[in-house]
Amino acid sequence: MVFTPNKGIQFIDSYGIYVVRRMDVVLAVDLKGGYVVHGSCGDRANYLPLNWGLSPSAEPSAYISVMRPRYLYAADLDRIGFSGDHTKMILRLADFVDGLWVDRGCSIPEEYLHGCNIHNIVGTETIDAPMDEFMGGFLSVDVKDGSVVARQNFSQLLPSEISDPSGFCPEDVLRLANDTNFAGCILLNISSVGTSSGIDPAVVENLRSCCEKTLFYGGGVRSTEDLATLADAGFDGAIVSTAVHKGTVPLKIIQEGSFC
Repeated sequence: MVFTPNKGIQFIDSYGIYVVRRMDVVLAVDLKGGYVVHGSCGDRANYLPLNWGLSPSAEPSAYISVMRPRYLYAADLDRIGFSGDHTKMILRLADFVDGLWVDRGCSIPEEYLHGCNIHNIVGTETIDAPMDEFMGGFLSVDVKDGSVVARQNFSQLLPSEISDPSGFCPEDVLRLANDTNFAGCILLNISSVGTSSGIDPAVVENLRSCCEKTLFYGGGVRSTEDLATLADAGFDGAIVSTAVHKGTVPLKIIQEGSFC
């Protein structure tokens, strides 16, 4: 059976059997100052401990014990911002879940963490080595206000006619990633993080068509209807947080780790 991601989540296999493929649903946690914090629009300086949601504690281990997600996405905001390091905590959190996608601000392959259920993330915001040097892991295409967030030296990875990586569109980066050894990509809409702003079907269908690899989406997911939009577009996973705490995405979905 062969599944072509951009054909959507419903398809017919080689035996003519109609199949509905599940989409992974991953709980996001942002770590800052030793706590799980609530993010909004990428304004990291003003992120505060997430003490208003379903968990009475923002201490990471206690928080995960209450939420009990099957899959977890953890972003170490302190390490990304060169102001701290939650690596030991992240390694402990890996024991709570079946799969952990972790963004620690990796810039080179040597910074990857190792563990049987750990998926390293390299963001366009922090990458500092050619894409073809990375084996496995996920490339996070970090997008703010429609443009890719990237270091200036990211331009060495771009087509020669593009000189300004800050204006580089996410579709082009996804196409570039097709020829790398990353296991997949994450489209992270930083502008929409924590906003529950919703998903535009036409936009995500276009993004999915550009990526031949496993593709996750994060930022602005507000409801099960948005999960359905991503699933119908053929995304392999959705990263959520705020909608779970607001009750518009049931807690059970992140505990089961899937949406059909």
